[in-house]
Amino acid sequence: MEKSGQLPPVNWERIIEHIDHAVKLAGADHVGLGSDFDGATMPTGMEDCTKLPKITEALMRKGYSDDDIRKILGGNLLRVMEATEKVSKEMQSAH
Repeated sequence: MEKSGQLPPVNWERIIEHIDHAVKLAGADHVGLGSDFDGATMPTGMEDCTKLPKITEALMRKGYSDDDIRKILGGNLLRVMEATEKVSKEMQSAH
């Protein structure tokens, strides 16, 4: 398949494996989840945003805390965006 330029089929559980691996390497404070449902080839079982609760359920089954799940599913992204905005405002006021 790779020779034809097509990606091999991947099941949505690989997302969980990837998240789990990243959390083991960097910690839950440094892992975030993103998607591109309007053009990317998505794993089988994750064709649209209605399937996202499967990720939450899988992380819960693996024993992730509610707090870590919230971080992974958006909390970390919001924290980084807020910090970036703060630095931007500080830099703008310094000029």
